Amino acid sequence: MIPAEAGRPSLADTAGADARTARKPHLAVVGATGAVGSVLLGILSERADVWGEIRLIASPRSAGRKLTVRGEQVEVVALGEDAFDGIDVAMFDVPDEVAAQWVPVAVSKGAVVVDNSGAFRMDPDVPLVVPEVNAHTARARPRGIIANPNCTTLSMIVALGALHAEYGLSELIVSSYQAVSGVGKAGVDTLRAQLSAVCGTELGAKPGDVRRAVGDTLGPFPAPIALNVVPWAGTLQEDGWSSEELKVRNETRKILGMPELPVTATCVRVPVLTTHSLAVHARFENEVTVAGAHEILAAAPGVVLCDDPAEEEYPTPSDVVGTDPTWVGRVRRSLDDPRALELFVCGDNLRKGAALNAAQIGELLAGELRR
Repeated sequence: MIPAEAGRPSLADTAGADARTARKPHLAVVGATGAVGSVLLGILSERADVWGEIRLIASPRSAGRKLTVRGEQVEVVALGEDAFDGIDVAMFDVPDEVAAQWVPVAVSKGAVVVDNSGAFRMDPDVPLVVPEVNAHTARARPRGIIANPNCTTLSMIVALGALHAEYGLSELIVSSYQAVSGVGKAGVDTLRAQLSAVCGTELGAKPGDVRRAVGDTLGPFPAPIALNVVPWAGTLQEDGWSSEELKVRNETRKILGMPELPVTATCVRVPVLTTHSLAVHARFENEVTVAGAHEILAAAPGVVLCDDPAEEEYPTPSDVVGTDPTWVGRVRRSLDDPRALELFVCGDNLRKGAALNAAQIGELLAGELRR
């Protein structure tokens, strides 16, 4: 029997527990009409069917729409207290402020919540879970909430966790190259509009010509994203750091259980629709070899090793998009440090970076709830 969560009755002690565990648990997808929600419905339709009812929940303006999941049309219901009646697990993909309001409501109605927002990630009573790395932490959830990490962290942490298990990570320096879908539909629409404005032109050869051409179509970005890279992602934090950079630092420490791990990140937005990439400098406690790293990565669940520069084989976002694993290439031992590795990783930020990881956590819960 899984230990009861602090402050919540165990399943065995709950009235009606036998009836509850004799069936497949019921799932709610909150934010089902959003970009990640749409991907999640596809993933739920592809993977092993561990769920009873799958209830789709969204804002009142989306209520009544019908979406396909598991080959069936399901009507979207409006977000409200009654929407969680009879739900065992609720997966949230909504803005932080919406999650902060409604996640506790879902928990109060008896659901375990898997939350993809940033509202609870750093709460010490909320585990931050990547099933390939720290699945065991999902069992201790005093608030009835499990947090899904940020998409940038998720794009690298599966590969990094495998290397850490063997060599012992001691320092991490990363530069991210983040796709525009990381900021939602507005990011995608902005890039497409800007590409239309510059396509077939000679723009990009003179200072400011791209900015003038795209005019007021900057969307969620502080500078043009077409024919450009923008060294900024997130919101401004203390001492010039961005929120995205601090997420990589804080979330990596929490997932690996290393609160003092030195982590430095520089987050850059690039003109890619979907799939984040990161250049990683990882220093370990023990000496490393490329052959050893290749062996570890090739065997790691959720990782694909694609590393043969002589044959021009290494991961790129356009090849990785739409796939589930973290792809790793350009593995090199540092020229100046036998305990450091350099590597390049790519991961679809809407799949493993959000929806897939939530689905995997949900599967852990479904197995627990049916015991």
